[in-house]
Amino acid sequence: MKAQVSLTVPESKLLIARAIASLPEVKSAANNGKIILKGGTTVSALSEILAEMPLRISGRITPRGATAAKHVVSDYPHSILIENGRARNIDETFVDEVAGLASGDIVVIGANALDVNGNAAMMAGAPLGGRPGRAISGIMAEGVSMIIAVGLEKLIPNTVSEAVSAAGRKRVDAAYGMAVGLIPLVGKVVTERDALAILANVKCTVIGRGGISGAEGATTMIIEGEGDDVKKALRAIEEIKGAKTSGLEKSLVECDENSEGCKVHLACIISAKRSDLISSDSSQAPESHSRSIPSGMPDSQGTPV
Repeated sequence: MKAQVSLTVPESKLLIARAIASLPEVKSAANNGKIILKGGTTVSALSEILAEMPLRISGRITPRGATAAKHVVSDYPHSILIENGRARNIDETFVDEVAGLASGDIVVIGANALDVNGNAAMMAGAPLGGRPGRAISGIMAEGVSMIIAVGLEKLIPNTVSEAVSAAGRKRVDAAYGMAVGLIPLVGKVVTERDALAILANVKCTVIGRGGISGAEGATTMIIEGEGDDVKKALRAIEEIKGAKTSGLEKSLVECDENSEGCKVHLACIISAKRSDLISSDSSQAPESHSRSIPSGMPDSQGTPV
């Protein structure tokens, strides 16, 4: 049996989270070990399943670039440790908690880049990648299992190695949002294609990417398998249809030119302190790409002008 499905980015994130929660190694760690969830919107969806709480979202990509949260909400966790069925905030002790993990424990982390070879990397806009950035090499060095939750909207056309070489907080002179570097990640990658294979034992082939009207970044796939398995996959998809982005609501509000994070972020042309990065000389201004809208016609928001 074959079926064609299209998943929006938030739907894919929730599907990935549900698949990771169902993995035998995750269930084992939840019952007999420790699980660290490092904040991000896909991992926040997993936190809602395992710990019944969303996570505080830090960096994110928006139409304005690589931005951070506007509001300081440090009393809510960006990263948590789940042990004996209970979750606790480890934002201030992330490195120490990683040092205490055993081989059967698990760290789940998101990624910002994925190449066709299955290599992944995470953006870092804070010095040294913040506490999680400092600990990631230790996670891999200690032999702790890492699960990388990443949607196919993060697929890049070049290799992660090339991306790492091109990026760098201190290499960038001007950035829409904070300049970022990339931290390579090594672990078990779970995309929406992998998620359906985990949940329903089906084969998934991506046949298209992107869309409009809220489906920007969407993934369209052909699902193949035994009839019962394909139907199981379709039921799993039906359950997550209409999903929204996970994350502590207040932390989803992005930074502005006077936000707290401006103190440590580099090269941001949005920041009031770095507005000099864009020349005010009108002779150097780029040609406008705006267009007039005939009277009575709707603008991009559907509002008559």
